[in-house]
Amino acid sequence: MRKRGGHMMKIAICDDEKEFRDLIRVYIEDYLNTKDILYTIDTFISGEKFLNETFPSEYSIIFLDINMEGMDGITTAKKIRERGINSYIVFVTAYIDYSLEGYKVGAVRYLLKNGYNLQVAMEECLDAILEKKRENNARKKFPFKEGQTEVLFAQILYIESKLHKLEFHILENEKIRIYTMYGTMNELEEELELYHFVRVHQSYLVNLQYIRQVSRYKVTLYDDETISIPKARYKEVQAVFVAYKGEI
Repeated sequence: MRKRGGHMMKIAICDDEKEFRDLIRVYIEDYLNTKDILYTIDTFISGEKFLNETFPSEYSIIFLDINMEGMDGITTAKKIRERGINSYIVFVTAYIDYSLEGYKVGAVRYLLKNGYNLQVAMEECLDAILEKKRENNARKKFPFKEGQTEVLFAQILYIESKLHKLEFHILENEKIRIYTMYGTMNELEEELELYHFVRVHQSYLVNLQYIRQVSRYKVTLYDDETISIPKARYKEVQAVFVAYKGEI
């Protein structure tokens, strides 16, 4: 760990092969040292140890080996998400046939252990995560009827247009609160497009990070709420979602 300025970044590496635990650790340290980022890295030999011996929510980034003895990386990731934890999950794997499973748990990347250059892939992965963290700090004051409130865009699940009013569904301390204001969806859509929101319906603007899946004419959010998509918009919403999953 380097004693540097800025926020502390806590990282977990969960892999039952010592060689790869050490290698991944070195690559992460090399990258973060060049960025002057303060960090700690903890390593674990199994999914069980990670879940039982820590508070997973403390970690900004969690690297999970998919093919661990005992609880595999996919199961570990599902248990992390079941606890409502939004850490960035990166899968490290010797195989690449797990991508669909990874989407279900919101994995941000797959790193191939035996890939052409694991270090370069790691740097690209961490670049993407740091960019995402910057976006996730974007905020704005909104003149809600309940009082002017500063909101992190990353905490908005979705916005619904109802009779000339906009209803903001916002995640606060693991509960969803609703705020209302007057305004038009078109103006908001233009402003929030930069922050990965998609208009799934004339009346709904949804934050892509909270969408678990897009299936026939509906989106499913992480809390299992569903919002229908008109047929005319379906292909476009699906394309935006797939592009977003490939980007992060």
